[in-house]
Amino acid sequence: MILQAGASSCFSSIPPCPISSSNRQPSSLTTPNFISIRYRNGRMCEFHDLHKELVPYADAWKWQKDIVAEKKALVETNHDCPDTLIVLQHHPVYTLGMGSSLEHLNFDMNDAPLDVYRTERGGEVTYHGPGQLVIYPIVNLRNHKMDIHWYLRALEEVIIRVLSSAFSIEASRVDGLTGVWFGMFLLYLLNELQRDHETFVIMLSGDQKLAAIGVKVSRWIAYHGVALNVTTDLAPFKSIVPCGIKDRRVGSIKSLLGIDDDDDTQLIETAYKSLIKEFSEVFDLGIQQIASSPILEGLEP
Repeated sequence: MILQAGASSCFSSIPPCPISSSNRQPSSLTTPNFISIRYRNGRMCEFHDLHKELVPYADAWKWQKDIVAEKKALVETNHDCPDTLIVLQHHPVYTLGMGSSLEHLNFDMNDAPLDVYRTERGGEVTYHGPGQLVIYPIVNLRNHKMDIHWYLRALEEVIIRVLSSAFSIEASRVDGLTGVWFGMFLLYLLNELQRDHETFVIMLSGDQKLAAIGVKVSRWIAYHGVALNVTTDLAPFKSIVPCGIKDRRVGSIKSLLGIDDDDDTQLIETAYKSLIKEFSEVFDLGIQQIASSPILEGLEP
């Protein structure tokens, strides 16, 4: 059964860089306090930090639509309409875009393994779950560029920069597809002890999607967003054709780095801090953290 919640110029490519050694832990980031990060245009973005929380999809979806309605009202009355950023994780769930085909579900809808929601975003079916950082920018494109293709490329740029700067993973766009991919590259593995200063070179055939993007734009207010697989269990993706693309796989940062540690905290924290930093820089926005978010009141302790 498909559920409904409530009523229902581009950036340049990142220069190539090697991925980290499979035995190397990501370096700690020295990210400023998010309470006040300011950028040159002086425009601030309201930031709701729930990156450690598992938020039911229906709650987050309704919250986004409520914020969009507030922003539309501001625009209609000629008031300033600031941007909003939400970062969270979801309980396991499948979501469909507005025009998604049920043919991309490898299960009977009458016996679905998880809840399934059809939303108004673009794109095909995807999976959300623990270990996946989801960023929901609710952006007034009048403050940036009234161009949906520019916006999609900007979101991709955020993820490409995160993977490069925080994890030394070379990722890229794929012509004709939306999202961020792990492509053909040379992987340099340095012996952990570096006793002999040996460097191993391995050629990998890359076809893994690390981040999925799906947005809705209404009266130039964009919402929905990006899902980055950090330590995500990839098994649920086998029950769908992710994003409707049959000849490519889904990957995660953890699987690419070859990290076996069961404690995913460091990877999540590193990715989270880098996401905020790179989002701020790509969109030239200051970050103003909101002390409390209304959705937290309904979450289980």
